[in-house]
Amino acid sequence: MARDKSLMGGDEASLGFAEARSALAWWLEAGVDIAVQEEPRDWLAPVTARAKPVAEPEPQSNLVQPSQETLAELRDWLASSVQLPLSGPGAKRVLPQGPEDAAIMLISDSPALEDAAAGQPIGGESWKLTERMLAAIGIPSEQAYSASLSCFHSPGARMTPAEREACAEIARKHVSLVKPKRLLLLGEGPAQALLGKPLPLARGHVHKVEGVRAVATFHPRQLVNQPSNKSLAWKDLLLLMEDES
Repeated sequence: MARDKSLMGGDEASLGFAEARSALAWWLEAGVDIAVQEEPRDWLAPVTARAKPVAEPEPQSNLVQPSQETLAELRDWLASSVQLPLSGPGAKRVLPQGPEDAAIMLISDSPALEDAAAGQPIGGESWKLTERMLAAIGIPSEQAYSASLSCFHSPGARMTPAEREACAEIARKHVSLVKPKRLLLLGEGPAQALLGKPLPLARGHVHKVEGVRAVATFHPRQLVNQPSNKSLAWKDLLLLMEDES
């Protein structure tokens, strides 16, 4: 096929059938399948800015911070609120137990199945071991206040950072209202939430939570499964009970 120099303004060139077929195939792959549009286009019209996609709003947290002024009010809230960490379908609520002004307050990891079955923050063989641990430092179990980091046993659920922070706020409020003489943090969860450290780094040191002397140690459930750690837990208990000076 020849190009007319008078129309194209250049030297005459020829395009063979194979070349034309190859060029046509390339344009078809590029999505150009018509020579002109059906409607006329104003090529001199200003380009309209393309609207930016609207960002999806971030989901709002359903968690509520505690505002109660008495221990009774806080316990009623824990017993009824659905805006608590790990609350949801299939979750079993496990409430705190014990007296105000307790000799010691225990904050343990979220309840396991045996705890939920017993209806208390620490249950089954773990609670029997806890009673022996308390007796070894001269504290009857009825003088201990026991609470979980989350008051729900929620099978398969993993605590998010937002839920952990919400649990920490509830626990701090809980400690301030119980007013215990000592505070024992049992397990990885309470150490991370209230001390900002993994259990291995939190152990062996005295901490303060809401002004209360606190020590972190293994959860009794872990000690039942790994008795070799009992000697380390005993050292933690002795550290907790040392005279403050």
